[in-house]
Amino acid sequence: MRLLALTLAITLAAGTVAAQTIERIRDTGKITIGFRVDAAPLSFADAEGRPAGYTPVLCDRLAQKLADRMDLAELKASFVPVTTSDRFDRIAKGEIDILCGAATVTLERQKIVDFSIPVYVDGTSVITRRDAGAHLSDLAGKTIGFRADTTTEQAVLNSFQGAGLEARFERFADHKAGFKALNDGTLDAYFADQSILIFNFLTGKMAERFQLMGEILTLEKQALALPRGDSDFRLLIDTLLSEMYADGTIDRVFHETLPGVEPGAALKAMFLIAPTLP
Repeated sequence: MRLLALTLAITLAAGTVAAQTIERIRDTGKITIGFRVDAAPLSFADAEGRPAGYTPVLCDRLAQKLADRMDLAELKASFVPVTTSDRFDRIAKGEIDILCGAATVTLERQKIVDFSIPVYVDGTSVITRRDAGAHLSDLAGKTIGFRADTTTEQAVLNSFQGAGLEARFERFADHKAGFKALNDGTLDAYFADQSILIFNFLTGKMAERFQLMGEILTLEKQALALPRGDSDFRLLIDTLLSEMYADGTIDRVFHETLPGVEPGAALKAMFLIAPTLP
């Protein structure tokens, strides 16, 4: 009987949180969206410090649909920058309502936040100096860089350990510092999400000295992080995202923010299977 009472209490508490989130947005006419400033082209701050990239633009469209669905005359969407180390904690603390920027879905992260249906598929890859070889095994004994506190870090460590390879690992607080070290010659290779590598490779005109390796260490689903246990809010967001898949909005956002880039096989498959409308 005590176990039943505890279950009931947890259910009631979760329902209260969900109602509070939706009602707070309705009452205040405001929603707070977190975005990463250094994960171009998916999420970054432009030259004026404004949110830019695939996921912030997607969330801007999402906020418009949310306002329509909630029958709000006006919904003020405030975008606030987050870091890789505090982004999920800020969701858990209620400081932001949606995390909109290159967030891979993992079981560990689901201990503190919930996730929407996937909005992107990416994978860990690497840029190397042209004389560093073309395979992961060629990086044995070399100096390897990656962003700290990301899924990339764990993917690299697991891959090297699994292959029985040793290397010198350098962790960076942001991608800008990592690419600077690569360009300065203190790194032999830099690992990151493939989308981030391609963007920096092309915009930085790195082809003369560096190469993008074809190997992908992981295939990662990325989604919008949401308050944990807020099932009503998550269902509402998933419904709106499904409608955006079905009416072509997400495909248009992809081509608008990534001009000239064609989605890979995994992303095309996600575009087809993501809608879950009745």
